[in-house]
Amino acid sequence: MYRALYRTWRPQTFSDVVGQQHITNTLQNELKANKLAHAYLFTGSRGTGKTSCAKILSKAVNCENLQDGNPCNECEVCRGIDSGAILDVVEIDAASNNGVDNIRDLRDEANYTPVRAKYRVYIIDEVHMLSVGAFNALLKTLEEPPEHVKFVLATTEVHKLPATILSRCQRFDFKRIEPEDIAYQLNKVAEGEGFSVEPEAASLIAKVADGGMRDALSLLDQCAGQSSNVTAELVSSVAGLTGHDHLFALADCIKQNDCARALSIINDLHASSCDMERLCTQLIDHYRNLMIIRSVKDCAGLIVCTAAELKQLEAQAMSYTLEHIMHILAVLEATCANLRKGLNRRVETEMAFVRLCTPSLDSSVDSILKRVGELEKAVRSGIAPAAPQPQTETVQAPTTEPAPQQQAAATLPEGDLGCWPDIIQELKTINAPLASLLFNTYAVVKDGVINICSNNAFLAKNFKNEESRKDLKKAVANVVGFECMMCIKKAAEQPPEPEYSLPEPPPVPQSNDPLADFLGKAKESGIEIKIN
Repeated sequence: MYRALYRTWRPQTFSDVVGQQHITNTLQNELKANKLAHAYLFTGSRGTGKTSCAKILSKAVNCENLQDGNPCNECEVCRGIDSGAILDVVEIDAASNNGVDNIRDLRDEANYTPVRAKYRVYIIDEVHMLSVGAFNALLKTLEEPPEHVKFVLATTEVHKLPATILSRCQRFDFKRIEPEDIAYQLNKVAEGEGFSVEPEAASLIAKVADGGMRDALSLLDQCAGQSSNVTAELVSSVAGLTGHDHLFALADCIKQNDCARALSIINDLHASSCDMERLCTQLIDHYRNLMIIRSVKDCAGLIVCTAAELKQLEAQAMSYTLEHIMHILAVLEATCANLRKGLNRRVETEMAFVRLCTPSLDSSVDSILKRVGELEKAVRSGIAPAAPQPQTETVQAPTTEPAPQQQAAATLPEGDLGCWPDIIQELKTINAPLASLLFNTYAVVKDGVINICSNNAFLAKNFKNEESRKDLKKAVANVVGFECMMCIKKAAEQPPEPEYSLPEPPPVPQSNDPLADFLGKAKESGIEIKIN
């Protein structure tokens, strides 16, 4: 009978566990020094080796011929545990055995000495599913178990465990396995099973698995069932990474405020039995990718997609501002929450797209701030934003003449470039070191060329780098809407500020008679003094 790859290639020793050396080394050292804890807690995301390490540990503590902290897998005890013939190792699924009575039975059974092995080991998987009463029933036994009992608890949601349980266990956190380690193991499995995996396919599977070896092996199993040579195209097809054209089309509709086309696409998807909640979730993932591209310079390791799809995402991301993407994500998140409340899913989705494609209907604070930000950017750049065109059902024939809006947007107004601070801010997300060199500069537009005025010799030297010029052109295009020619000019020296001095007060006339002077000053102040 055929066994799935993740079962066939389950680790049998600590050395076989992939990507968790910080845990396996500690357990091996404890076994060699015979300093074992009475209770262990293994936490981490799915498919990272928690249950596998628990089973290896149960064999290691009972192995008759321990080898460098690893079970030998050859003695009678190891083979008996693997086959299930030795009943001293008990694996319990807490999802289906989560009541108080189940834990009481376990507690009573733990008092009996093991039949064949040295220790009676209880592996409680998904321990967070236990009820409050079951946790309370387990507390005393978990704190002071009999000498012949070991507990290994495993969970993916450690935050649901009571603090009283956490404090009684030796905790190990399993991290997500690195894509490079997963790809290496996939090549090893493929070689052992007699089929081939292309390097790009192994890397793509590792990204899709999101740090879980079991998910990676399951996907590899599916691909190997279709072809003996696993390619990146086959992985994309099996993993469902292809066929996302409707996501790009809907994103274009939002950007172009094309409500009619968006509703038409939703109607076609609904007619094809597409679940609206799944569509909303896919759109959230799509805009999350756009957000990552706009926020991170090297985003290839943070996005799961093919190389061709990444280029398509990058091109679409450049047509959005980060504020617009964040606003769309907020609307989609709220829509997804409403869909889970059992409302009319199609109507709720259509309402969301009407709001996104018609900004004037969206009265939320995020939408208003986005529109105000676009107006401020237009005022600083001197380029008026395009007015939304009324939508009609009349289909116009395509024309080869450029639109008036495109013609108007092809030039910048002469004089100081008011949007220069916005360009520097945009450049920070693309090339932060170059942006730091532009902080004390200003820009002037002359004959359609942006003259960057600066006396920084290092900036002029850096501007000769083709990659730096490319990044700066990209930042300018993102702000003003089109590419411009640029050059570095020496900034004009500011004239010295004039020195101002207070005028000297006029000299006070002095007389040789002090009494006359005093009477004169008193008379000027309105005081009349008579001397008899």
